[in-house]
Amino acid sequence: MYAVRQRVFGPPETLVYEEVDAPSPGPGEAGLTVTVAGVHLMDTVLRAGRETGMALPRLPMTPGREAAGVVDTVGAGVDRSWIGARVVAYLGHERNGGYATYAVTSADSLHRVPDGVDDATAVTMIGTGRTTVGVLEQAALSAEDTVVVTAAAGGMGILLVQAARQAGARVIGLAGGGTKTEVVLEQGADDAVDYTLPGWERRLGEALGGGASTVVLDGVGGRLGRGAAESLGPGGRHLYYGWASDEGHFTTFTEAELAKYGITSRLVVGPSLFALPGGIRRLEGTALDKAAQGVFRPVVQSFPLDRAAQAHSALETRKTIGKVVLRPRSGDRP
Repeated sequence: MYAVRQRVFGPPETLVYEEVDAPSPGPGEAGLTVTVAGVHLMDTVLRAGRETGMALPRLPMTPGREAAGVVDTVGAGVDRSWIGARVVAYLGHERNGGYATYAVTSADSLHRVPDGVDDATAVTMIGTGRTTVGVLEQAALSAEDTVVVTAAAGGMGILLVQAARQAGARVIGLAGGGTKTEVVLEQGADDAVDYTLPGWERRLGEALGGGASTVVLDGVGGRLGRGAAESLGPGGRHLYYGWASDEGHFTTFTEAELAKYGITSRLVVGPSLFALPGGIRRLEGTALDKAAQGVFRPVVQSFPLDRAAQAHSALETRKTIGKVVLRPRSGDRP
């Protein structure tokens, strides 16, 4: 089989595509021929070896925590009806292994891919989609809301824009560059603001019609996240879930600032996400159902598996739109 391997922490070039021995499923596990592997911003953070509070993976390793494909082998104790099934799975933070033509995972992590859902969409749902569902459940958006979404042209941002519009809210997306703002508008936003332009905060104010937002969904953090959050009026809700900015930290407020502005601010990933009823697996299943129903319609940007380094570089330099995935070339599959 072929896989992307990493032996040292560092830049994208540390990802090397090579031929390796295929793993075998043990008890309680299943092996699948991978058709699509998901790429997440956290993958780039872990590849670089940056401290995030999460344990760094052991090297050497095959990265990739999200994979879709077809089960061809199962280990002891696993129902053989899984063999031949189209599946998607979150492989786990510690295990990884998705950037390959073949992967092994716990059978308990498998979801059957619903009819009518392609593998790239399924991969988007198993990680990005499940987080989106969790954030939306905590946001409780309504038609009374005016919502600002940062990184609105990213994999999760696009789903949040779609969901906010479906809730009847007014939606303004922040994105970097004219092409991305056009995508945000195509996804249903009422307005889109290019945060790479000087004075973007003033432009956001104009998009709000001189009023205030009621909800900010922030996956960027840093100065951009702060600028977006400052659009909130009294009673506004700041929900943050990422720190994609160059500063590399969440946007947070002191208790004094929250009291001054009359807003609330809360982290909606991590413990708050895991504590939702039904846990992570329920969020994954809900995301897949929403894709099958056409509620979530992800935008996907694909790279060949052997171009994983280029995919990481493009994601880190904000040159991607939507969810980034890797696809093995047909001649490289086992």
